[in-house]
Amino acid sequence: MLKAILSALILSLAFVGNASAEQKEKIGNFDIHYVALSSTFLTPSIAKSYGIKRSSYTGLVNISVLDTSQEGSPAVAVEISGVANNLLDARLELKFREIREGNAIYYIAEVPYRDDQEINFRIAIKYGNKLNTQLKFKQKFYVE
Repeated sequence: MLKAILSALILSLAFVGNASAEQKEKIGNFDIHYVALSSTFLTPSIAKSYGIKRSSYTGLVNISVLDTSQEGSPAVAVEISGVANNLLDARLELKFREIREGNAIYYIAEVPYRDDQEINFRIAIKYGNKLNTQLKFKQKFYVE
């Protein structure tokens, strides 16, 4: 269910300015899918059911890692941690939560922001001795 909801959210981002519908980084046999968006993209009922704060000042970071060396590219459970910095270098440790639905595995973290604020993300991802990488990206957030 969450996979379908998040897929719909990602598709809806194609219609929002300055947003990319798919953000993916390929590292060896792994595809790392990521998106950062306003928590207001979630419906109130979905946000409540997953304990996500829905606010014009709260962003949501979603990460999933797929093993492309296996048939069907299954999601894998990873060790994940990260930080978010704004342009004034205010640093926030991201607290990721793992969500599992069927075969899908997602990691989500909330991040506060102000209007027209660019946030830089550095996220460490490890999967045993097969994957050890740092994902870096930035996202500009706007208050609705």
